[in-house]
Amino acid sequence: MKNLICIAVLFICSCVQAQRLLPFDSLKLREAQEMFADDYRNVYLYKNKDFSLTKYDSLGRQKGQLMFTLPFKIQSVQNPMNIFAFSENAQELRMFDQNLVEIQKVNIRQKFGSVKMVFAEDLQQLWLLEESTRRLVRYNFREDRILNSYSLNLEYEQVRDLHIFDNRIYVLFKDAFSVYNLKAERIFHTVMNGGKRILRENDRIMVVTPDAVFRYTTHDLQKIFEVPGAAIVDKNSTHYFVIKQNKLYLYPAEQISAQP
Repeated sequence: MKNLICIAVLFICSCVQAQRLLPFDSLKLREAQEMFADDYRNVYLYKNKDFSLTKYDSLGRQKGQLMFTLPFKIQSVQNPMNIFAFSENAQELRMFDQNLVEIQKVNIRQKFGSVKMVFAEDLQQLWLLEESTRRLVRYNFREDRILNSYSLNLEYEQVRDLHIFDNRIYVLFKDAFSVYNLKAERIFHTVMNGGKRILRENDRIMVVTPDAVFRYTTHDLQKIFEVPGAAIVDKNSTHYFVIKQNKLYLYPAEQISAQP
């Protein structure tokens, strides 16, 4: 029994020592609905109130800001040199550099019908989830050319995020997570409430919820990190970033579970 108590105490102490509190303004954190972290430990906060995306360094100093006039979905900041943002309302994709300066705009409405979601594969190719024709389209926007299209029958109105990698289609719904092949055959499905977005690190696919990160392992979703009661969680290649009680915490990526 003593050994179990000692192990528990050591585990709790290691969790406390592993976490780090970052010096951020609590008001800015309280107003944020989304958080993204790049590999330089810059933090990006998105606010629904004014459709703004603000970039901060790890000391909480502002490095840049975007003020949208419509809601935009930020795909990722993993490559801060090229940040993609899609607006379903405007039917357009915008690209920004590391200073949040717009470098290109793609007007999707000119070429397609109603598009529910866009996934930017690289600086040339987009995957479009076209609700009006119920298909997934691979589009080279540099050449203005459709490369492929695939019929995909799913609940488009429930889609929250989309990712395509290694001939697999990963779709996060309002209440589920599913994986399809390019023949539109569903090869994995699980009920999942509260999923926010899909992340990929190399060949690892992850799903982020407000207080946890799950890793897809072909036959299952495994929880790899959790902070109960967190408002927002994100991850870069080395750390987890957690907003809880209007404070921003940093955890090393090897940390499995924590309680600030």
